[in-house]
Amino acid sequence: MKILFVIDRVELKYFEFNKLVTNFWLIKVFLERGCEVFISTIDMLKLKSAKAYSDCYRAFEKDDNIFFEKDNLQEFCVNDFDLVMFRPDPPVDLDYINATYILDFVDKNKTFIMNDTVSVRNFNEKLHAVMFNNLMPENIVTSSFNDILSFLKDKNEIIIKPLNQCFGGGVMYLKEGDKNTAVIINQMTNNGSKAVMVQKYIDKAVYGDKRVLFLGENILPYCVQKVPSNNDFKFCEHCDSNIKKAVLSDEEIEKFKPVAKKLNSMGIYMAGLDVIDGKIIEINVTSPCYFIKEINSHFGCNLQDEIVNYILDKVNDSLYALK
Repeated sequence: MKILFVIDRVELKYFEFNKLVTNFWLIKVFLERGCEVFISTIDMLKLKSAKAYSDCYRAFEKDDNIFFEKDNLQEFCVNDFDLVMFRPDPPVDLDYINATYILDFVDKNKTFIMNDTVSVRNFNEKLHAVMFNNLMPENIVTSSFNDILSFLKDKNEIIIKPLNQCFGGGVMYLKEGDKNTAVIINQMTNNGSKAVMVQKYIDKAVYGDKRVLFLGENILPYCVQKVPSNNDFKFCEHCDSNIKKAVLSDEEIEKFKPVAKKLNSMGIYMAGLDVIDGKIIEINVTSPCYFIKEINSHFGCNLQDEIVNYILDKVNDSLYALK
């Protein structure tokens, strides 16, 4: 099988293929199973005569690590690949959106794309979590200063989030009576011109949030707690001390099964919920981190093999079942 990973530009620039990166583990397993793996970024995607192409580098394994042929940039038609793993990080800006447009020109009968880029483009990780509003903390999405101020007065403590970032970027906590209230609201909304997600603050956030992991319609039995970092109110530093073992209750699994089923039906096969006190605070669909290193350590498993098994089965069922 020939596979293209579209990774984040920062990840390629600093080549952060280390054991904290989900892509590291997946590429490693694919290579060990004899697949050809190439890596690219969204700016390497292009159209020629209405066909999608990509410049990319071949990945290879050496001394139990992953490298790429830096001096050998090659161009391929995207339909030369059996599988495209589309995993750039937010922000979901115009460059990101344009990359998904280019992949609209890929023949999906020849190449399987995970997650489906049309679905990723149409699903905002903060805003579309409201599809499951009964499972979320109370919230509004608005650019209105007065809406946010009224919500703050009613809830006393709130969280304000930009709609297109990741890893806690730009997320603010605000308590009623804070002298910076007007400044924070105006800054977050760009003076009332940019919509934001506003959620009621959950007291148990001080203990961090759980990462609930989906593969297709299945909820994985492994779970981690992401603990707030460096006296912050949110997780924003990926290191061992901030990733704790967690357990999903039977009630949580049953509660989130409909979410997995719905996302899978939309072509979002790999996703991660961020959950506090049983409430979904957002749904990660762009490049969800599976915390493979930490989960393997905490649970004594090989999560990367389970994920690759699922992906390969999905590709085989989708592309080859009728051939």
